[in-house]
Amino acid sequence: MMDRMTAATYFTGWWIVRTLPEKSAYKLFAVIADFVFRRNGKSVQRLRKNLSRTQPHLEPAALENLTQEAMRSYMRYWCDTFRIQSWSKERILNSVTVSNGNLLIGRIESGDGVVVALPHSGNWDLAGAYFCALDIPLVTVAERLKPEALFQRFLEHRTRMGFEVLALDNRSFATLMKRAREKRLIALVADRDLSRGGIDVTFFGAPARMPAGPALLAVKTGIPLIVAHVSYTPHGIHIDFHDVPVPTVGSEDERIAKTVQRCAELFEEGIREHPEDWHMLQRIWIDGDFVECGVWRGGNAIVAAEIFKLYNSNKKVWLFDTFKGMTPPTDNDFYHSNVVFLLPHLL
Repeated sequence: MMDRMTAATYFTGWWIVRTLPEKSAYKLFAVIADFVFRRNGKSVQRLRKNLSRTQPHLEPAALENLTQEAMRSYMRYWCDTFRIQSWSKERILNSVTVSNGNLLIGRIESGDGVVVALPHSGNWDLAGAYFCALDIPLVTVAERLKPEALFQRFLEHRTRMGFEVLALDNRSFATLMKRAREKRLIALVADRDLSRGGIDVTFFGAPARMPAGPALLAVKTGIPLIVAHVSYTPHGIHIDFHDVPVPTVGSEDERIAKTVQRCAELFEEGIREHPEDWHMLQRIWIDGDFVECGVWRGGNAIVAAEIFKLYNSNKKVWLFDTFKGMTPPTDNDFYHSNVVFLLPHLL
């Protein structure tokens, strides 16, 4: 029942936004963005925390302004998404400007495929629609949404724009490998790992995890890899492309890890320049505190604290010790130590 209500709400909103005059629709979504920002729910709190990592020197008031602007950018993305099917090919083409476009268009025109890695920035759907409007169809992967009716609606929406959309499952990567060997354009949003099996990277000075997909395709098939950063402009979006050299030396795992790290660094450059357009309302950093049991003089803890301070990390340092020496062992202590010793031999 709840799934039906959720789907019905989205479908109704989709219809209303497409029927409203354009200025009214965007004003409505700006009002919604401000309302959501003021409610300060978990998504807004996470967005604020993520943005604080990208701009660690901002004063609290400036961080609040940035978070509100980011929420407005995010709602602009949704308004675009609901309305883009009614846009003409000419309007889509006129809404997009590109830097270093030859890294993608030149390779496609010469018969090569390309895999593009993007962060959740600006409007990546409009970027895809732009290349479809240039008669360069693309392949992408979509996270399966609930309810199923809503997911199918989004698949239909993107398919109409010219995308080939693969549902994220255990078969999607095999299809991507096939498309890479067919020299197609593959676009993958790659700043958040959904598989729990991603690659550890350093991102804005802290450990994070990102998907291996784009790098894995490039290493295994030789398809060129580029990073695209999408940011909003007053009248549309701007796409900035950067080449990602894939290492040829080292094991496959090492080459993939280095390539994912390079993608993370390029994501970082684009996000630092346009933080208000980064729509990351989920956790991507590997959070956790430092715990030392048996402190003695605290040398390890001091080193850890200095490293966290250097990288503007908000991790806490926890120290556990009796600070008075251990109490004499009792019969109960001997019993438990014997059990711990015997268990590996009994199992």
